[in-house]
Amino acid sequence: MNQEITVNEDGVEQIALKTYTQQAYLNYSMYVINDRALPNIGDGLKPVQRRIIYAMSELGLKASAKFKKSARTIGDVIGKFHPHGDSACYEAMVLMAQSFTYRYPLVDGQGNWGSQDDPKSFAAMRYTESRLQNYADMLLAELGQGTVDWRPNFDGTLEEPEILPARLPNVLLNGGSGIAVGMATDIPPHNLNEVAKACVHLLDNPKAPLTEICKIIKGPDFPTEAELITPKNEIIELYKTGRGSLKTRAIYLKENGEIVIIALPYQVSGAKVLEQIAAQMHKKKLPMVVDLRDESDHENPTRIVIVPRSNRIDADAVMSHLFSTTDLEKNYRVNFNMIGNNKQPQVKDIVSLLKEWLQFRTTTVKRRLQYRLDKILDRLHILDGLLIAFLNIDEIIKIIRKEDKPKSTLVKRFKISERQADAILDLRLRQLAKLEEIKIKAEQKELNTERKALDALLKSSTRLKTFIKNEIKADAAEFGDARRTPIVERDEAKAFSQTELLSTEPITIVLSDRGWVRAAKGHEVDPMSLQYKSGDSFKLAARGKSNQLAIFMDSTGRAYSFPAHSLPSARGQGEPVSGRANPPSGATFEGVVIGEDDKDVLLASNAGYGFVGKVGDLISNKKSGKAVLRCPRGSKLLPTLAVSDYKKNLVVSVTNEGRMLMFPIAELPRLAKGKGNKIINIPTMRVTDGIEFVVAIAVLSPQEGLIVYAGRRHHRLRASDLEHYRGERGRRGNKLPRGFQNVDRIEVSGKDAAE
Repeated sequence: MNQEITVNEDGVEQIALKTYTQQAYLNYSMYVINDRALPNIGDGLKPVQRRIIYAMSELGLKASAKFKKSARTIGDVIGKFHPHGDSACYEAMVLMAQSFTYRYPLVDGQGNWGSQDDPKSFAAMRYTESRLQNYADMLLAELGQGTVDWRPNFDGTLEEPEILPARLPNVLLNGGSGIAVGMATDIPPHNLNEVAKACVHLLDNPKAPLTEICKIIKGPDFPTEAELITPKNEIIELYKTGRGSLKTRAIYLKENGEIVIIALPYQVSGAKVLEQIAAQMHKKKLPMVVDLRDESDHENPTRIVIVPRSNRIDADAVMSHLFSTTDLEKNYRVNFNMIGNNKQPQVKDIVSLLKEWLQFRTTTVKRRLQYRLDKILDRLHILDGLLIAFLNIDEIIKIIRKEDKPKSTLVKRFKISERQADAILDLRLRQLAKLEEIKIKAEQKELNTERKALDALLKSSTRLKTFIKNEIKADAAEFGDARRTPIVERDEAKAFSQTELLSTEPITIVLSDRGWVRAAKGHEVDPMSLQYKSGDSFKLAARGKSNQLAIFMDSTGRAYSFPAHSLPSARGQGEPVSGRANPPSGATFEGVVIGEDDKDVLLASNAGYGFVGKVGDLISNKKSGKAVLRCPRGSKLLPTLAVSDYKKNLVVSVTNEGRMLMFPIAELPRLAKGKGNKIINIPTMRVTDGIEFVVAIAVLSPQEGLIVYAGRRHHRLRASDLEHYRGERGRRGNKLPRGFQNVDRIEVSGKDAAE
């Protein structure tokens, strides 16, 4: 880099702009990564969080202390350690105090510190007061025991710890999120007891595989009590790679026919959920819900009540829709990216993370023990000197009284160190009593015992592991709690389709001779009484529900389907079906079907062929329709008829020559499409030439009769009379009585008439 710097005639250093910008951006990137956005694996804190905790400890704001104005704390933080904006610094402090944001809060707040509905609704720092939580002792307890390195603050007037000596892996317990330059971190919180148990297991079994750790750490544990519904195999894969996603879902109960939501996903606002549900109700996308209430209070922090329209509404289906369309179900990105012990950012799997933290903890404990051992050895050294002084007290007093430089004389005379000589010279007269000698010997004995124990710990890795395990267990017993986030398997949420959201009102579809269609509300409508265009008249009607599809069949056997609720109202004269469909040239609309997908229908051509199909097989999303019934040349489709009972119903067909045949409809095959089987026998040439064809067809039960219309006359046939026309499928049938052979139409009569 220095080779690219040049000096001009005026002695000014010059550097290429490209080089300068590259270096400046690199420096900025490394600053953001290491000193702002990513937590450290050791204490799980970002620099601003670490400085807030340290500044509060320096102010004496421990859990047992009185609260102090937050403005005082923030003033110390930005004035001594973190020269950035006070509002950003205060917000970082607020987050550490919110029990719905941090799994184990570090700050104890008094005043308005925000709510789950609006985490940023906290009061200004001049109004709130704060102190540290007991949990913060886990980070600070060993700070003054030589456990961590220190560095100068931003102006070099003070020192601050580079990291806090955490006794537990806080990076997992409270998690964290941040966006650096070219990288980000999203670490979910975990349960302290589970993480501590996993650490102990790794100390006992350093080669433990991921599967064993995942049996202990079952998954993240969020501050709120919503369900974690991510499949177990995905959680294991997440822990294996350090990257992935999680899905949580609100918990609800059913009380007196109402749906009560009692727990929301992490970082989800109840007010926002209410707004999302209310918006759907306003747009009529939740017709099955009539009321929405927020009954949350201090005793029930989350209680959102949804009132269904009736007890027949499927509450689970409603909630599945809301999970799919609102924040009642939320996804979280996971990225275990953090600053490691080598001070480099890296994405870590959970086993590597725990092992690396245990290395940090082991180093910290060694430094603490060594620091204590050094203090003991120093004190024993001084005590040895003081004991010499008591044994030679008269001579020492004489030297002090007569010598100009008593310190050097004492060092030479008694062969002691300067440190011991200073301790002797600092003795007070009252400490020369005989009792003090006894105290010194007792203190020596106690310190020697402790020294031996520390030596044993530092020289034995096995004892050191046991010591660390016991400390982790003790901290878990003090700070641990039960899991809040249950892990359950749930079906994938599914939103209601457009038809499911429609009200299920009865509806009558009316088709005219010229192919105009309209829909009337209710089933009591008389289609014959409606007004039609000049030269047009009633042709067909079908009854169903507004949330079903209306299917129209043209004369060539093609089917076209449209949502029934989208058809024009019967208050007008409707619209032509051909405006929505694109039938073949010359085709006319001959059939209307509406009903459930599994409903049976009879499809037949006037050539005497047909089959039984399902309504679902007739559905088509294309404007050109779907070919269902193949009509022989010269023939066309007959009106489509509903089949109520495939096993018991009978089918009656009548030709233009007055021949009628009746047989069980079960003799016709079930098909999705095709030509079908022969219903009544008509010679092919007669059909092709238009000489003979089927003029009418009907489906009836064994107890029903039939009315045959021929011009102005009609002939009523009872169920017993129809037996004369019963035969095998595909026969020619029997002739109707003279005068009724030129049939216009046939109509099924009721059971009373048949009897």
